[in-house]
Amino acid sequence: MSKRVCCLYRVSTGKQVDYDSNHEADIPMQRKACHKFADEMGWQIVHEEQEDGVSGHKVRAEARDKLQAIKELALKKEFDILLVFMFDRIGRIADETPFVVEWFVKNGIEVWSTQEGEQRFDNHIDKLLNYIRFWQADGESVKTSVRTKTSLGQMVEAGHYKGGPAAYGYDLVKSGRINKRKHELFDLKINPSEALVVRLIFDKYTNEGYGTHRITTWLNEQGYRARTGKPWHAASIRGILNNLTYTGVLRSGESRSEIIPSIQIISPEQFEKTRAIMQARSEKWKEKNTVPLITKGQALLSGKAYCGHCGAKLTLTTSGRCRKRKDGTVDNTRRVRYACYGKTRKQTECTGQTGYTLHILDDLIDEIVRGIFAKMRAIPKAEMIRVRYANELDLRKARLLVLNADHAKALDNLNVLKSEVVKAIKGESAFSTDTLSGLIADAEKECERLGKLCMEAESSVADSEQLLREVTASFDTLVSWAELYETASFEKKKMIVNCLIRRVDVYRGYKLHIDFNFDYQQFLNGLDVVEAA
Repeated sequence: MSKRVCCLYRVSTGKQVDYDSNHEADIPMQRKACHKFADEMGWQIVHEEQEDGVSGHKVRAEARDKLQAIKELALKKEFDILLVFMFDRIGRIADETPFVVEWFVKNGIEVWSTQEGEQRFDNHIDKLLNYIRFWQADGESVKTSVRTKTSLGQMVEAGHYKGGPAAYGYDLVKSGRINKRKHELFDLKINPSEALVVRLIFDKYTNEGYGTHRITTWLNEQGYRARTGKPWHAASIRGILNNLTYTGVLRSGESRSEIIPSIQIISPEQFEKTRAIMQARSEKWKEKNTVPLITKGQALLSGKAYCGHCGAKLTLTTSGRCRKRKDGTVDNTRRVRYACYGKTRKQTECTGQTGYTLHILDDLIDEIVRGIFAKMRAIPKAEMIRVRYANELDLRKARLLVLNADHAKALDNLNVLKSEVVKAIKGESAFSTDTLSGLIADAEKECERLGKLCMEAESSVADSEQLLREVTASFDTLVSWAELYETASFEKKKMIVNCLIRRVDVYRGYKLHIDFNFDYQQFLNGLDVVEAA
């Protein structure tokens, strides 16, 4: 009676169609080789299992359904031989696969490879060879992974698309390049209609304070659909907001390309702004946030307003009670106000007002913000920077030049004194060696002192240059806000106010104390200097 055979075929990816340098063959080739081998041996194939796209290096045996099914058949004695094209089709995990093979043998199943013959366990050498085989296979997988990552990284750094489905906003177009398998490679090309949606998503998130769920709802209500034709999902929105490719940069692992203008949909600055907002909204950074966690509703100061008397937050409350006017008519107007949480909950001994009418407080803030922006528009950027920061940088540079000159002069003096020592030893100098020794010691101390001052001055200049760059960039942001604020939607105004203002303390009679975010307060100080000049 011929022996019954169960065959296992496996490939790591769905794209393996040729026999390659890693000794991985496609499924048809493995099947053909196993059938031929079984015929030559006089065996009968009674069962076959096939694993498509299963990594023998990454996926452990207990997670491989086909392998587990074969083990169940082995326990039921439904076959006598497990046959594979090569033993690494069973797996490539050094600390697991050798023991999988040994498990089959211990359960009365012979394990054969069409290329390597039978794996036996008659002695300790067999066990050692079994382990070494899969240890080598494991190492080959690691090397293959490294080669693949390196190759993809080099491809991306050269500005070429590494492959795979195109992200939303792009189409795949033939590049004219051919890979080693003689397949034509593709590049990305912007899809105009999809790119419009991508820009809307980033604009809603960064400029209007929409969250991913709110963006999803808005897109679906406006009739926009995902590429599949189905409604948008928040997870897809998060994926878009985190995709660096929209800035025109391709990436693979740690590798990055230079910016490719032809595939840039949004600016790097907007992408970084998106990342900053995400970080500010995370639980870890809630206490430091400078953006509203939500821009729904009509309150300009959500999360930023506090009672100036007890320090409690001012929360929004709505009153819809009917009020009877003196003339007998009924007022059903819905009233919204900021209420002192500590006082309404009787948690503090607050001496301030219980609440502040929303539109009065918001109008005050709106007036203040408009005033700040009016000042900024009225003062030329070059003048502001020159008066407040550029002059200071020039002074620090001038001081550095003086210190460098003094240091160079001190070094020259030290060298002259050291050269005089030789003359003194020969008796040709007007100074004694003892005198020169003291002078040299003093000169060395002076050189050391001036050297430290030069280093401090260089650091001061570098700090001033960095401050000037930050001021310039931030000023550009503020000016863009100033231009936008007048015609912006409420959501955009709310984002601007929350980025500009850190906290507002409200006192009786609507007296305000406003804390601006540090960088912007710095600007206000600069503006005061310009006005006084």
